[in-house]
Amino acid sequence: MSDATKGINFIEQIIEEDLASNYKQNQLRFRFPPEPNGYLHIGHVKAICLNFGLGVKYKAPVNLRFDDTNPVKEETVYVEGIMNDIQWLGFQWDKVVYASDYFDQLYRWALYLIEKGVAYVDSQDSASIAAQKGTPTQPGTESPYRNRSIKENRTLFEAMKAGEHKQGSHVLRAKIDMSAPNMLLRDPIMYRILFEAHHRTGDRWCIYPMYDWTHGESDYIEKISHSLCTLEFKPHRELYDWFLSALSPLKGLRPKQREFSRLNLSYTVTSKRKLAQLIDKGHVSGWDDPRMPTIAGLRRRGYTPKALQQFVTTAGISKRENIIDVGLLEFCVREDLNKSAARVFSVLDPIKLTIENFPDNQTETLIGQLNPEDPAAGTREIPFSKHLYIEQDDFKENANRKFFRLTLGKEVRLKNAYIIKGESVVKDNMGDIVEIICSYDPDSKSGSGSEASQRKVKGTLHWVSQKEAVPILVRNYDRLFAHPSPDKGEEDFLNHLNPDSFSEAKAFAEPHIRTTVVGEPCQFQRKGYYVLDPDSEKYGQLIFNKTVGLRDNWSKP
Repeated sequence: MSDATKGINFIEQIIEEDLASNYKQNQLRFRFPPEPNGYLHIGHVKAICLNFGLGVKYKAPVNLRFDDTNPVKEETVYVEGIMNDIQWLGFQWDKVVYASDYFDQLYRWALYLIEKGVAYVDSQDSASIAAQKGTPTQPGTESPYRNRSIKENRTLFEAMKAGEHKQGSHVLRAKIDMSAPNMLLRDPIMYRILFEAHHRTGDRWCIYPMYDWTHGESDYIEKISHSLCTLEFKPHRELYDWFLSALSPLKGLRPKQREFSRLNLSYTVTSKRKLAQLIDKGHVSGWDDPRMPTIAGLRRRGYTPKALQQFVTTAGISKRENIIDVGLLEFCVREDLNKSAARVFSVLDPIKLTIENFPDNQTETLIGQLNPEDPAAGTREIPFSKHLYIEQDDFKENANRKFFRLTLGKEVRLKNAYIIKGESVVKDNMGDIVEIICSYDPDSKSGSGSEASQRKVKGTLHWVSQKEAVPILVRNYDRLFAHPSPDKGEEDFLNHLNPDSFSEAKAFAEPHIRTTVVGEPCQFQRKGYYVLDPDSEKYGQLIFNKTVGLRDNWSKP
């Protein structure tokens, strides 16, 4: 192995070897070819990062090509959504193209293959064609229409294009080998009749090319050097090459298909059909529900482009299918947000705390760092007063020695503020604690440099001043499924839904929270990372989605 190919993935190694043999740098061109029939998901992030990343590394153009050959399922709204997702991830294409751009050329090439005697019109129904395909261990049988004359095939195909035949009455097939070990080569269908309006071409066409016929030829037209697909397309490579060879002699560079493993994530399903089922049955609110693995959902959840890119890089590019632990993705999110998210105090399950020796009607302004990982981020002002909120679970009236938060007779520090001591409690008629009474040491102010401020205590609590507290709504999201492989096996994947994947509660936050803008992440100190949801503008209320906790609560002990 040369120095140039050390420490790189196998796709990059292929490219390096091609550059060292018969490829020139200016011949490199890549593409990302989604079908606009749905929203992109976490699996697509890998393909996006791979193709556009290669473009960046080799200073080569990357096309965004929409494989829009099925008008039944494709819509402009998906085109727009895909473009937005790619740009949000931080990538930019060289040009936007569509398979439909090439419909005329593909049609002319199909006529050429008919004239060449390697394509024919089959007038059987789909069930008969499927039955004649045979099995992996048994060869197929030839269609009774396989040996139609070139003239008849051309006449029929032209009539199909002209709309003179009913949907399902004819298809155009390649004439290859009905006994081929690779069943994809057993006279694959190239065109079918569909009387459906196309999102770009309207009613101009009533015959539409199949994926295998379209893909390689689109790559050739666009001068794509390396056509990168996931492993399920590896059996298609032989057909990809056959079509290109059937059109030979071709001028210029012939594209090369190579395959990599798709991204399979634990506790996740990515099937568009199954994701649509989740929506249709009301298990999630839509394609951008923060529990969905769509890029739109991940974005709304608060996942960042940098974290997603780092996740793909860490997971790696391989030739073998495997399942990546979603914990790795969550780790990458934490790592990025720890460096970038502003810190704020937010009390999610509040109980009132009163400092009995703090002056009445006095508010003190304290200073807290916005992000200790980034001193340049600056500071924020935090109001402090006699009446505060703390978390319910940060106090116990009777606690053992291993409880290091607030209890009666013991001291803890209020972060960025003072050391306090539990003195007594106020209870309601049911015997539940409704207020905690404390005292504070006025000489213990954080950062003051006083001897009292340097006194060591075992616990530190976050808090919010009651008077200045900002009401917020917190939407707590967790993994949508409780099983690591929800769509494996015979059991319905819906049986593995996590009943605790969503909850919401009213909470209080410090005033600095009002500076947060939609989509901006922040860390609720000691709680986790959150992001301001677009619904905040809709409902006139600050609504925060939980992105991820400060630690992995799903790890095995």
